[in-house]
Amino acid sequence: MALIKKVLIANRGEIVNRIMRTCDTLGIETVVVYSQGDKDAGYISKAAASYNIGPAAPIKSYLNVEALIAVIKQSGADAVHPGYGFLSESAFFAQAVAEAGVKWIGPDPGILKNIESKCYCRVIADSMGVPVTPGTIGVIHDIDAIYETAERVGLPILLKLDKGGGGKGIEKIGHFESRAVTQAIFDRLQRIGTMAFASGEVYVEKEVVAPRHIEVQFMADDHGSVRCLGERECSIQRRYQKLVEESPSVVVTDEDREKLYAYTEKIARAIKYSGAGTIEYLRNSEGRYYFMEINARLQVEHPVSELVTGLDLVAWQIRVANGEKLSFIQEDVPLKGHAIECRIYAEDPQTFKPSPGTITKLVFPDTGNGTVRLEHAIAEGYRVSPFYDPMLCKLAVWGEDRSACIAKVQAALGQLVVEGVSTTIPRAIAIMEDKNFMAGNFTTNFLDNEEELQWHTHYKPTCLV
Repeated sequence: MALIKKVLIANRGEIVNRIMRTCDTLGIETVVVYSQGDKDAGYISKAAASYNIGPAAPIKSYLNVEALIAVIKQSGADAVHPGYGFLSESAFFAQAVAEAGVKWIGPDPGILKNIESKCYCRVIADSMGVPVTPGTIGVIHDIDAIYETAERVGLPILLKLDKGGGGKGIEKIGHFESRAVTQAIFDRLQRIGTMAFASGEVYVEKEVVAPRHIEVQFMADDHGSVRCLGERECSIQRRYQKLVEESPSVVVTDEDREKLYAYTEKIARAIKYSGAGTIEYLRNSEGRYYFMEINARLQVEHPVSELVTGLDLVAWQIRVANGEKLSFIQEDVPLKGHAIECRIYAEDPQTFKPSPGTITKLVFPDTGNGTVRLEHAIAEGYRVSPFYDPMLCKLAVWGEDRSACIAKVQAALGQLVVEGVSTTIPRAIAIMEDKNFMAGNFTTNFLDNEEELQWHTHYKPTCLV
């Protein structure tokens, strides 16, 4: 099998720099693509080759499979790393890459096709004896199934798109006002699914009230090996999207971890998974874990797993794509210390309203000792575009224990200055200083309880210019 020598990174922003860093270490050339909106991105000059693939609108650039395949052929790239978001879990794109005679750094297109369906994954998990959230295992076709499921599992329930993602395609039903209202909710969700995900199929889950969001990072190879790389706590969220992630979780016991690893290995082997992946679980107030879904790609929050395991996940993605066997056993993956990541967005820290504009001043914290990582692709003069996700950077920090890690995060956030746009830095500082967060006492509804959060007073969020 020919080894990968030139990787096309089919993405934008900080993940491009992250992948380039590992490729440079491995002696692999990189090819980048950019839209007109990203024509000034700093990584363009660092790549072996760069290609403009269209206007700023993602549908005409980063989601344009035809343009990306043309770049593959023109550049001579022999592999594609999709990063996260955009086409990273697209079976169609992965198949197009394979048909172009190029390696896809990720799961096989057939696997991606199957796990696009959350119900497919629920069926697999259920067949493996892994608890899934109560509800329907498969999709429903009418509102009678909604009522039947609610009668069986109780309210509240969630209607979810079978092929949704990114926190989109979820409707909560806390009580039934009328069949007409229920039908309207069902119809609306189907329309959203058809427009956004080319599938309007819906299933029903019992809402796990105030759960903790726990996910297991794993790596699998083409030779049947699966290794779990610790869990991540991702319960600090807004609108089903993560703000803070950490590893390990304060509520996961050694016994819990062993059980979650066993669940994860069973599912990964059952679907013949290869590459980096994450399985997400919900933990209820009684400490019971439920399978939720599989993310068939590198996660935004992967740095916290790298910090506590010492492994380079991107390097192992590439090695697995090269056909290598995992060279370490499960016992070689102890979790050392504690890591926390804060996502920093160009958003109002109170309302989370996006704040596009130009960064006028930028000061980064000291990252020289290797325990503080700032993943970014921004600079002074950088234009925050309304076309893309407003995440500016990720601050990932390692400490000897959780208390030491939180203190380091607080210090680093205090040094991070971004002016010209509003940012969520004050929100992140408030979370780190909150007594319940510091005690590990929180769930996914943490940000709904504003009284728990004492706003930081000496960090003043910047205003729109």
